[in-house]
Amino acid sequence: MKFRTLDGLDVKGRRVIVRADLNVPMAGGKVTDTLRLRRQAPTIRELSEKGAKVIVLSHFDRPKGKVVPSMSLKPVAEPLAKEVGLPVAFVGECAGPDAEAAIKKLKDGEILLLENTRFHPGEEKDAPEFSKALAALGDIFVNDAFSAAHRAHSSTAGIADLLPSYAGRAMEEELRHLEKALTKPERPLMAVVGGAKVSSKIALLENMVTQVETLVIGGAMANTFLAAEGLHVGRSLYEPEYLETARKVIRMATESGCALLLPTDVVVAKEFKEGAPHRTVATNKIAPDEMALDVGPKTIAAFKNRLATIKTLVWNGPFGAFETSPFQAGTVAAAKAVAEATKAGKLLSVAGGGDTVAALSAAGVENDFTYVSTAGGAFLEWLEGKDLPGVQALKA
Repeated sequence: MKFRTLDGLDVKGRRVIVRADLNVPMAGGKVTDTLRLRRQAPTIRELSEKGAKVIVLSHFDRPKGKVVPSMSLKPVAEPLAKEVGLPVAFVGECAGPDAEAAIKKLKDGEILLLENTRFHPGEEKDAPEFSKALAALGDIFVNDAFSAAHRAHSSTAGIADLLPSYAGRAMEEELRHLEKALTKPERPLMAVVGGAKVSSKIALLENMVTQVETLVIGGAMANTFLAAEGLHVGRSLYEPEYLETARKVIRMATESGCALLLPTDVVVAKEFKEGAPHRTVATNKIAPDEMALDVGPKTIAAFKNRLATIKTLVWNGPFGAFETSPFQAGTVAAAKAVAEATKAGKLLSVAGGGDTVAALSAAGVENDFTYVSTAGGAFLEWLEGKDLPGVQALKA
């Protein structure tokens, strides 16, 4: 994919609207995790240093088109300024006379953060009039929010139809890594798909099974596949209504020559709680009163053996209930194996979506993968093979 970037773009003296992702975790009116701010800072800093009048847009949470004071972006301005290393002013409006007046006062290199775009009822509807109001605030549009690129909203897709549009540095990095991982991967390619429910990842599984040489299924969704193969999974979380879906994926794997790796042993317990008594059993030995909560050592050994033959890996979702000890061992062991292969230069590894970032952080390897995406839904939709509205608008 070829898309327009900031390379060679003359922005001096021009009003540049940056669609950032400032939807950061907050508690008590304070930002508790600045990872997304750090990812957005390079684009904002670069534009400022090149003499642009930088106008930052972002959504925050789900106010549903109404002004919700607790969802204001005002508390984000100071932490963003710290990450950028430059002052960031704030105005409590995302479009309208106050925003227009504040922008008119901007000098070259200055940065202004506007209020939560989702305070406006037209944002999530991609309302033409709101898109036009946003576009009127600038001369150039830079989308740096891959995590919102799957939404056809006014501040992601609508505005891009009205102004010259470019990918910011974070967006550019994300797209290049995803292209290396899926569009033009070095093969063999492996996908790790974990998490709780098959129902939430049907499109992903059906796309991956035709794209990769090896598909590894972990988490509670593996229980649905085991049940689909006729095994008794006791009180394990699984989806009986999706057994046929699991069988379809198994058939697709066979037809496409994709190796499907399911657990061969699991860690089971009679109750799901911290420090619960547990044991490791073969997948055909789960007792009626037990639930599978993690994969066992034989499953991890098989994963490591296959990993040794792989050149590119895409990871989405944990192997087990990693948030609760002692059911994190499988996820941690697998994540460390991927990190070691990556650091040794043997593997290109890209991870993202849902609980994946938290799982890799729990394993202490979030910085050891080739790239870890902070995008949730957008990352998943990319893996599903869908076109993302916010990305389509950036194509050269």
